Amino acid sequence: MKKILVVLTILFTFQLSVKAQELENSTLWKIEGNGLEKPSYLFGTIHITCNAALEADVKKALDETSQVVLEIDMDDPAMQGKMMKGMYMQGGKTLKDLVSEDEFNAIDSLMLNNMGMSVKMFQNVKPFFLSAMLYPKLIDCAPQSFETELMKVAKTQGEEILGLESIEDQIKIFDEIPYEDQVADLVRSAKDNLKYDRAMFAEMYKVYDQENITEMVNMMNDDNYTALANYQDEFLFKRNKKWISKISDYAKDQPTFFGVGAGHLAGEEGVINLLRKAGYKVTAVLD
Repeated sequence: MKKILVVLTILFTFQLSVKAQELENSTLWKIEGNGLEKPSYLFGTIHITCNAALEADVKKALDETSQVVLEIDMDDPAMQGKMMKGMYMQGGKTLKDLVSEDEFNAIDSLMLNNMGMSVKMFQNVKPFFLSAMLYPKLIDCAPQSFETELMKVAKTQGEEILGLESIEDQIKIFDEIPYEDQVADLVRSAKDNLKYDRAMFAEMYKVYDQENITEMVNMMNDDNYTALANYQDEFLFKRNKKWISKISDYAKDQPTFFGVGAGHLAGEEGVINLLRKAGYKVTAVLD
């Protein structure tokens, strides 16, 4: 269970978005102006990958800043306990309340084949978390995380690791989205034994390697992911807007390296555009 919680923590913020405005191909952006004495940086991560090695420009940005801020404070020792409390459905609901017998059996086979565990062990876990448990099975390698690599650098440099929101904030999203919508994606994954999901992840990695954050956001606007596509305001837009004041406070206090999911960067309501509207100069760091 502890290993599952660690994986879920890294994967938790895997998000989708709407059609994005065109931006330069870069996952690293410099934040300047609007009263900042020194620049801060914004880096778009991907939460699970085969290669999370940090490139030279990212390392340079880390050297030029004095603290790391991720979506959540991932070195908080209480985080896993808080996450575990929030994993379970409210009102005594179980998976069998949400699906037919055939669908339940298909999900059970999916979990047995990929996790070596029956879904009967997790019947009261929110469907999104069940789907997230399977994410490492969508790639043919040992999963790596950019967040983990950023934390390593911060600790080596003796810097603080902070968050833009709390784990409770993120968990709350899945209390607002109907469990029936969450389970639709899990049922689809079970019907084709993750075939569609693997193809989507493979394409997403190609786009991320090109640092094409606009296309990455566009391709993620996929109706096959029912809960994420239908509740983008909860998953993305409300959070982005709340982050802007936090980003401003951190950056004005000291030069800060911000690491958030790349799906948050582009778009009219993406972090880059919202920071520009708030008066900051946000420019791509290009090779």
